[in-house]
Amino acid sequence: MKKIISLSIVSLALLTSCKSKQLTENKTSEKPKSKFTNNQLMDKVQSDALKYFWDFAEPNSFLGRERYHEDNIYPDNDKHVITTGGSGFGLMTILVGVDRKFIPRQEAVKKLTHIADFLEKADRFHGAWSHWINGETGKVVPFGKKDNGGDLVETAFLVQGMICVREYFKNGNQEEKALAAKMDKLWKGVEWNWYTKGGQKVLYWHWSPTYGWEMNFPLQGYNECLITYVMAASSPDYSIDYDTYNKGWTRNGTYLSDKEKYGLPMYVKHNGAEEYGGPLFWTQYSYLGLDPRSLSDQYIKNYFDLNRNQVLIDYKYCVENPKVWKGYGKNYWGLTAGYSRNKDGGVGYDAHFPQNDHGVITPTAALSSMPYTPKESMAFLRFLYEEKAIFIGQAGPYDATSINYNDWFTPRYLAIDQGTIAPMIENYRSGLLWDLFMNAPDIRAGLKKIGFKSEKHKID
Repeated sequence: MKKIISLSIVSLALLTSCKSKQLTENKTSEKPKSKFTNNQLMDKVQSDALKYFWDFAEPNSFLGRERYHEDNIYPDNDKHVITTGGSGFGLMTILVGVDRKFIPRQEAVKKLTHIADFLEKADRFHGAWSHWINGETGKVVPFGKKDNGGDLVETAFLVQGMICVREYFKNGNQEEKALAAKMDKLWKGVEWNWYTKGGQKVLYWHWSPTYGWEMNFPLQGYNECLITYVMAASSPDYSIDYDTYNKGWTRNGTYLSDKEKYGLPMYVKHNGAEEYGGPLFWTQYSYLGLDPRSLSDQYIKNYFDLNRNQVLIDYKYCVENPKVWKGYGKNYWGLTAGYSRNKDGGVGYDAHFPQNDHGVITPTAALSSMPYTPKESMAFLRFLYEEKAIFIGQAGPYDATSINYNDWFTPRYLAIDQGTIAPMIENYRSGLLWDLFMNAPDIRAGLKKIGFKSEKHKID
């Protein structure tokens, strides 16, 4: 395969300007005008985030590394550890790159075909892939002692991307049609109904060939896992029924909530985060392909309202800033899971949300919320690129930042965070991934099966 090309398309002028410490002062007393339009800024951050899955992909599999560190500090085996779910986000990020002409279509098809061939040979467990895979061998890399088998949620994130790739290329040239067929075969091989642990009316997250069902983690709402039920219902050969969705995910509707925060209805009980709602990735991971606009079921009238309110609650909390962190405000907000700052000033990992707020802002939180809060997210994007260039590296905004701790940041990236930026911004701009996914015939049938409707995509 030809050497993967670098993303040098973005102009050096824009790159240099975005790296400058501050805007050039206007000679008059008037406030300086911004150097960039909103579209230029969105192009910039999308093309930057694409580099994670294009320039910095794991070199043998071409899939997304679990993490990439500009400071070159890795655990011994991390350079070849790929993440299944993050790679699904990466597939969609590459589609954005093709559609925006950041990368050549033909090169993308070759790379995606290589990815499909690798995944076909990689370890699978009743069709599901593991959370981590060795990018050199295709063998499982245990995420934990007992987490050494199939991971159904990570698999759902991956196949969400596969569906989008299939739909994007299915009517293309011979090579593109072959790629679409490969992705179709891979996704259809996942035995979703087997993960009901013998026919229980709920999906289970993990199964291990060594430990069986010992992790015992049923998927119950509400968190980031809705897409798992959608994919399971949509499977042509290994589908779940309506009762599995209703009893498993919604708990027969008992996951509903009448709680409000800042006058905004929360609609559902957020697992472990019922006061303010969970980390913002809950509004993103399942919705890179699944379009929440006018999406409804028997319990939720509009999933867009559910997600928008969760984002707005997070935003309003950061503006209110009850812990008085320096920097929090209308231009600097967003709490989600990612790298964090330990008490000793070192780098750790944490799931940030209002009830677990440590003064660390994760840029993907606001950026990937663009469809829900375009004004607030754009203010963050502009602040970041025009006033906080120190927080931006080779593949876009770094994973964790803190103005409070003297402009602390970690020069590191995580696939699951970087991978939602380009797709969610693109969904705001054009609806690209939402249209691809929602118009897929198998997805439409699956949504109908478990009682979903969409005015936007004429599903009823």
